[in-house]
Amino acid sequence: MTLRLEGKKNIVAEVAEVAKSAMSLVAAEYSGLTVAQLTELRKSARASGVYMRVVRNTLARRAMEGTKFACMQDSLVGPLLLAFSKEDPGAAARLMRDFAKKFEKLQVKALSIDGQLLAAKDLNSLANLPTRDEAIAQLMGLMQAPITKFVRTLVEPHSKLVRLIAAVRDKKQSAA
Repeated sequence: MTLRLEGKKNIVAEVAEVAKSAMSLVAAEYSGLTVAQLTELRKSARASGVYMRVVRNTLARRAMEGTKFACMQDSLVGPLLLAFSKEDPGAAARLMRDFAKKFEKLQVKALSIDGQLLAAKDLNSLANLPTRDEAIAQLMGLMQAPITKFVRTLVEPHSKLVRLIAAVRDKKQSAA
């Protein structure tokens, strides 16, 4: 099916709009996957907040001009699936990593985060980034640690006194 000029412009505008607000991009080769497998991948992408699109490479290059994903233009070769993470930088990488384990024909070719082009072997490092909620929990734990340690330090002398009195009581009870 050939696209008319107006359809191509719409696709470029749509992908460019997503690329401007996305945090990361994963490009994967999808040839060899069945329609059912691609449908399952798209459902999972929607559920995890990932915008996924199959676009001609020339249109994708045009859409990425002037965005932080312009560094990927040379990597767009062959039949590729583009997955943009909109809310969580590691969401698309996690999705592609999990599906690449399940279906070997899905192969990640390149990825980018904040204008930095990464090789396909760096997929796990991007996928292992904590989600927003996990990062907030880690930060709160770090902020709470000094306060917790301070409170434990304040309570320790009283705890030692109570243990000492209990030991004296137990000794007197065993002597009697």
